[in-house]
Amino acid sequence: MTFNRRKFIAVGAATAATLSAPRVLADNHGKPRVVVIGGGSGGATAARYIAKDSKGAIDVTLVEPSRTYFTCYFSNLYIAGFTELDDISHTYGTLAAKYGINVVHDWAVDVDRDAKTVSLAGGSVLPYDKLILSPGIDFVEGAVPGWSVAAQNKMPHAYKAGSQSELLKAQIMAMPQGGRFAMVAPPDPFRCPPGPYERISMVAHVLKQTNPTAKILLVDPKETFSKQGLFEEGWERHYSGMIERVGPDFGATNVTVDPEAMTVDIDGSVENVDVCNVIPAQKAGRIADMAGVTDGNWAPVNAADMSSKADPDVHVLGDAAQQGDMPKSGFAANSQAKVCAMAVRGALTDSKVFPAKFTNTCWSLIAPDDGVKVGATYEATAEKIAKVDGFVSQTGEDAATRKATYEESVGWYAGIIADMFN
Repeated sequence: MTFNRRKFIAVGAATAATLSAPRVLADNHGKPRVVVIGGGSGGATAARYIAKDSKGAIDVTLVEPSRTYFTCYFSNLYIAGFTELDDISHTYGTLAAKYGINVVHDWAVDVDRDAKTVSLAGGSVLPYDKLILSPGIDFVEGAVPGWSVAAQNKMPHAYKAGSQSELLKAQIMAMPQGGRFAMVAPPDPFRCPPGPYERISMVAHVLKQTNPTAKILLVDPKETFSKQGLFEEGWERHYSGMIERVGPDFGATNVTVDPEAMTVDIDGSVENVDVCNVIPAQKAGRIADMAGVTDGNWAPVNAADMSSKADPDVHVLGDAAQQGDMPKSGFAANSQAKVCAMAVRGALTDSKVFPAKFTNTCWSLIAPDDGVKVGATYEATAEKIAKVDGFVSQTGEDAATRKATYEESVGWYAGIIADMFN
């Protein structure tokens, strides 16, 4: 059988579209075109919902350089041994085969908003009618003096899951008995506000089992942090005497690191450590800046549809967006993606659009079967995504409640993965 070019592209998409396509969307049969950049909780969800709910009426291309997506949520549990790396890794085959999404594994390197095109590193140029940016985070250069991305193999950030998670876990397991683990926590705002503190908990869990005389130094520039009372109660109960937190009153806003010497300088006091997890200040993924939709470190959006305040045909989701009261979390990105997908589908096919509503919950594991959570519901206002009401776990909860909270998080993980990839 002889395959012409059009048939080849169709078959490639149906078999997971794992090769970069040199001219994807060159022939789109007159359908409106949506390009989604970033295949995480925001991008994958938006692509799936637009393709699924439009029933083929919209041509959807998802641009994501990684063939395997590792969720940042639950990556701390991988470090602690509660889950395996395979359990938090996911691929894009179903999005291509079931929904006809063109999955292109390449880097987006430029956006021309006047021409409405996206340029890829491999040379492709993708036209769009609507562009959705969900690039996650990048790090602010120089945020922690002495640290750069070039030093991430000596002092890993592990705030983009995958190989960095593996590296940090290996370093923790190789610590000498009685050694010292340090974390430099980020300033607000940053991806997953409870994330650094869940990680401290999970590192403490590992060390309690394998290296019980080890110590943990948490250097934190913030006066307070998400679920602080719950974490501190849990640390005292499960890991008494192991964790020391140095806040801004004791020099945590003046910190430098030396990856070669493996030291942390806290306002002139030099601390020797065996492992140092540096989580720098964060900003929107680089493509948002290249597209010209950022103002400072983040991309301001309209709450009703997640459209950029710089361009109504560009939408920004998740961690990269400056949207109001929602935290930067996987749950939030997934919630925003559904609002955005409905709005984009409505604009391109004249389908009904309902008022935007958003929800979020952030779960954290402190110790085995000791889970806590915080969450809220939100609505779109003219100014921002605004919090309507919220909830948080309480200190002193019984073991059954905490176990149920952890089990709830496991169920949520299965649900969001299905919502993104199945």
